[in-house]
Amino acid sequence: MKKPVHNPREVAEIVAIQALSFVAGDPERLGLFLAETGVGPETLRNAASDPNFLLSALDFVMRDDATVKAFASTAELHPTNVAAARQVLGDALGDPSWERDVP
Repeated sequence: MKKPVHNPREVAEIVAIQALSFVAGDPERLGLFLAETGVGPETLRNAASDPNFLLSALDFVMRDDATVKAFASTAELHPTNVAAARQVLGDALGDPSWERDVP
């Protein structure tokens, strides 16, 4: 039995790893992602251990409604959970590019 994860950053990283796996599961999507990140297929596994790279995987998935919905469905998450993971990981890494919509 797996130990439950309660640390928000760990949960966010797990979601990001799932997002990366989702991207890697489609050759066309993977090609676009690799081209945008500048990472080659041979270094993808090593890059996956970098939280900033995982953040880029979440950004890639979230930039398009259809993609985030497809990923969320595959990962059995609500799309807002994907956005929350992106926010938590971005905050943990001090990413200034992420802004919440505030009413």
